[in-house]
Amino acid sequence: QVQLVESGGGLVQAGGSLRLSCAASGSIFSINAMGWYRQAPGKERELVTFISTGNSPYYADSVKARFTISRDNAKNTLYLQMNSLKPEDTAMYYCAVREGATGPPDYWGQGTQVTVSS
Repeated sequence: QVQLVESGGGLVQAGGSLRLSCAASGSIFSINAMGWYRQAPGKERELVTFISTGNSPYYADSVKARFTISRDNAKNTLYLQMNSLKPEDTAMYYCAVREGATGPPDYWGQGTQVTVSS
């Protein structure tokens, strides 16, 4: 079992930055990928970015060149650096972990709200 706790969300003006954190704990020994999803009101949850072991990160087109995913293995923490934020980035952001090579995430965090004002 893996537990994920997100933090770092908040209210920011357009053009600003936020860094989200996802602290992982539990039986972490077989993880294929870690990433971030987001869900805005009235929209379905979408994949923002993920990174799998030994591979380059994936980014949704909407966040390329603005968001950066990273991981501090010593702290078992996943990060999402969000720059040049836009109002359309407003959403609940969720950390997710997948143990296998395919399929949906196996573990989810509770989410952290990001609100970008114009």
